[in-house]
Amino acid sequence: MTLNELRFIVAVAQERNFRRAAEKAFISQPALSLAIQKLEEELGVKIFERGKSEVTTTPVGATIVEQAQRVLEEAERIREIATQGKNQLSTPLRIGIIHSVGPYLLPDLIPALKKVAPQMPLEVEENITANLEVQLRNGKLDVILIALPFGDASILTHALYDEPFEVVVDNEHRWAGRRSIKPPELAEEKVLLLDSGHCFSNQVDEACPGSRKSDSVQHGTSLETIRNMVASGHGITVLPASANSARYRSKLLSVIPFTKPAPSRRIALAWRKSFARTQAIEALAEAVSLAKITGITHLE
Repeated sequence: MTLNELRFIVAVAQERNFRRAAEKAFISQPALSLAIQKLEEELGVKIFERGKSEVTTTPVGATIVEQAQRVLEEAERIREIATQGKNQLSTPLRIGIIHSVGPYLLPDLIPALKKVAPQMPLEVEENITANLEVQLRNGKLDVILIALPFGDASILTHALYDEPFEVVVDNEHRWAGRRSIKPPELAEEKVLLLDSGHCFSNQVDEACPGSRKSDSVQHGTSLETIRNMVASGHGITVLPASANSARYRSKLLSVIPFTKPAPSRRIALAWRKSFARTQAIEALAEAVSLAKITGITHLE
């Protein structure tokens, strides 16, 4: 068993395709297939199920791939230890961000990160929490920015800020002049939320039970699409405070806070416990703390 063979099975698990995995590993497909077959024979188990359109891991194969990823990370950690003088902030950081955070954090985060770590660009993946978690665990991402609670003993987290939710209605709506809204009142309205796969919708459901009682909850694919639907008079919505800063507000809409204590969420960084570039995580957390984002409360 070699590190290269472990790299090959991780690549196949990530790509679910031998050809793409071979291209990623800079090896011919026959050589990759032979190496994986040799490893399966050595271990005496089948790591992959070869389908016509997709390759999937067997139950034991999934565990082997997970362990292989850990071994590769530990091997990389040895490299980091051996080159302690190397600048951890000089290479790209692969970060995943949930849809309800990315568009509203990145415009302020990037300038702040330029000051903290000018030689560390970000490779950004925007996705739902479930997909980001998979990519984090299989090593495709270095760190993700999600809402708590999240993770297990193999994942470290660092809480960044708390963010309240706010109600958004069009200016012709009967609530437009209200000073605050009680969460149960959402049951009276047509509420527009992100598709159920988005964690923000689940957070709103948990924090505002009234939204669940409404028989007319509708779902959209992005917060900006939902904002425009509300502006057209199609319903109301609940948005995170960062989405309601001056640069995103519409003259056609009114933003109304919830009564205190307002429903909110806690945003955090999450990364694998074995990830070696701790300085990069610290730099990212510092950059978030420097970002001037409307409505949020930074945590110490």
